[in-house]
Amino acid sequence: MDQRRPLSPAVRACGLAGVAGPVAFTVAWVVGTLRQHAAAVTVQISGLAAEDARDPWIMITGFLLLGAGAIGFGAGLRLALGGASQAGPAPVMIQVAGLLAIAAGLLRRDHVLLTSGPESWHNHAHDVVSAACYLLLITAPLVLARRIRQEPGWRGLAPALLAAAAASAVLLVLFYAAPHERWDGLVQRVAVTLPLAALVAVAIRLTRPASAG
Repeated sequence: MDQRRPLSPAVRACGLAGVAGPVAFTVAWVVGTLRQHAAAVTVQISGLAAEDARDPWIMITGFLLLGAGAIGFGAGLRLALGGASQAGPAPVMIQVAGLLAIAAGLLRRDHVLLTSGPESWHNHAHDVVSAACYLLLITAPLVLARRIRQEPGWRGLAPALLAAAAASAVLLVLFYAAPHERWDGLVQRVAVTLPLAALVAVAIRLTRPASAG
């Protein structure tokens, strides 16, 4: 990637999408938690979009905007890294994660809180899709860090991507190990926010001229 070549307006627009999606998602779970009158340590993010949630549309919108932003961000990242032949798999992984986020928002859980009773097909599908999305939130930053670590103006972002992915992996193991604990919702929020924040830093880089790296 030629650091002196300015990024196109299309790439910068994709970078803005990569920032807007995670920001909208975070605002959605913060507002949704407040509207639900529940502590963040109690209700998981998916519960805020459940069928019996107080304002499920807030969290559903957050999922949809996160997914759309990731799809656009992945497209811009691929262009900025030299096209499909040079960018590696990270941009596609980010876009797939975006599609899974959209699916997670549409395939809603049955209840705000986890229960031991019967579950619908879309509740089961949501759990599977969410797990796949979590996996990509860990692996995509790792793959991207490896790709950009030799790029002038970009390699400074690699440590943040690696650290966020590692911390998120540890937290998600804790999250799945004790899904019914009262603090599980807080662990999930931190585990999701860390890799999203690292990817936002890369997205911000897409909005700046290459010579400013």
